[in-house]
Amino acid sequence: MSETAGAPATSGAARLGLSAGQAVQERGYDHDVDHDLRDEVEDLTGEQMLDEHDVDVVDAVLLWWREDDGDLVDALVDSLVSLADDGVVWLLTPKAGSPGHVRPSDVEEAAPTAGLFATSTVKPSPDWTAIRLVSGRGRR
Repeated sequence: MSETAGAPATSGAARLGLSAGQAVQERGYDHDVDHDLRDEVEDLTGEQMLDEHDVDVVDAVLLWWREDDGDLVDALVDSLVSLADDGVVWLLTPKAGSPGHVRPSDVEEAAPTAGLFATSTVKPSPDWTAIRLVSGRGRR
């Protein structure tokens, strides 16, 4: 992706709305994740990402998800365990046409069941699409 001459490049982490000092938890890590995006997240936040075993409260969860990873509702509910009341879940799925691609209808069905809904979609890296999911009523 080319940038306009003189304009600063926008990192994938910045497209996710992340900022310095935020705590980010990563779930669904596997060999196919975008390592450049992971590095950008840590560089931008100034913090190492926490893994799914950490119980600290986080501002955002990056959930890498592929079609054959299991039950998406369960994964989304698990993502909420350490999420701050005003936190966001970024559901990262392989881009359309790639192995493991998740159909948007699957996300539209699973998110409300988990108490979340999609607010936007961004492309933070060449091979992954990110869907921003937020809670409708805050934490219970």
